[in-house]
Amino acid sequence: MSGRERVRHVVELLEEPTPVQDIADRADVSRATADDELQRLQSDDWVTETTVDGTKAYDLNPVRMLFDELTDLIEEHSRDELENRLTELKEEQEELAAEYDVSSLDEFRERLVEDELSAKELRERRNVIATWEAINTELGLVKHALQLYRDVVELSSPRTDSHSTLA
Repeated sequence: MSGRERVRHVVELLEEPTPVQDIADRADVSRATADDELQRLQSDDWVTETTVDGTKAYDLNPVRMLFDELTDLIEEHSRDELENRLTELKEEQEELAAEYDVSSLDEFRERLVEDELSAKELRERRNVIATWEAINTELGLVKHALQLYRDVVELSSPRTDSHSTLA
């Protein structure tokens, strides 16, 4: 990989705003190379510039990440597949609710505090919370993908006329 490609690879793995020098170190490139590539990524809307402890830093653009993820879901799955996945996720959510006799993740969290639980039970419940949150996140993505499905497919298809279908 070239130095610029290594910078892009490091950026794809960012979990929080990261100073330019840290990105350069991880990518094994000069600070100037990292800074130049990060500015290009910012102009392409892939990252946002911020500061960390008074130092210029970059983070992935969450809006761009969301739209890329939605586009990928739509391109990789048919509407039927997404609808099936929506059903599966709702079933997983309902199974967790039934297993712990709660109606929502919020209620489950409240019980975490109210119930007298051992350390082992608390760890298990924290794992259930992480699983439930992951299900909720994926559920939201699939719902958004279904809402945008027709528009993305239409806009991605080769056009036979010069008029836009969105007005």
